[in-house]
Amino acid sequence: MTDDSLSREIESKVEALGFEAVEVERAGNRARPIIRLRIDRPDGGPESGVTLDECAEVSRALEASLDNHPGLSDRYVLEVSSPGVERPLVRPRDWSRFAGQEAAVTGNRPLLPDGSSRAEGTILGIAGEGGEEEVSLRLADGSEVSFPLSAVKKAQLTYDWG
Repeated sequence: MTDDSLSREIESKVEALGFEAVEVERAGNRARPIIRLRIDRPDGGPESGVTLDECAEVSRALEASLDNHPGLSDRYVLEVSSPGVERPLVRPRDWSRFAGQEAAVTGNRPLLPDGSSRAEGTILGIAGEGGEEEVSLRLADGSEVSFPLSAVKKAQLTYDWG
């Protein structure tokens, strides 16, 4: 079984439990795989994260199917957690959902007119669909920039730790 099919299976089970699978990451090795799962509420904002009890609930619900999963070592480790206040922005819908929030974006190519591949600002939203999506940010100086979602290597909400 491929990592993608295992991830899709996990995402499906998490959604059936009423949560969103933000990220499914595989680490470790073949003999001792580690599955790191970040979950959230589908309608929650950055201030209303999942609880420890909810993470435990999801973990228990997944263990039964993972324990008997072909191709997955019985020595696997499952880590279920909240995405935290600096939540990764993974899917196109995240850019609409968190419009108005502050974000840091690293590109796989330049994102800003000055050639920088790093941008921080307020998420204005996303436009387009089907691989042609464009993300828009308002930078600290008040200017607005847009760049293709395909240019985003990594993005996450930012939190002012004050």
